[in-house]
Amino acid sequence: VCSALEAKDILQVTRPNFMCVTPGIRLSGGASGDQKRIATPEFARLNGASNIVVGRPITLANDPVQVYHQ
Repeated sequence: VCSALEAKDILQVTRPNFMCVTPGIRLSGGASGDQKRIATPEFARLNGASNIVVGRPITLANDPVQVYHQ
């Protein structure tokens, strides 16, 4: 588990199939809440995240399915 901001650096010093799970994912323009180190899903993907954790933006949404698809 690491910040999407650090995933690229971590992948440079680990084996090729190392899994980087990145929490703190927020949609562009979304509220950061109490998260200090946030990133968009696209930023996380481009930096090598193998999995992302999108919690409150989905669970607190009026339409969680719509937010998931975003």
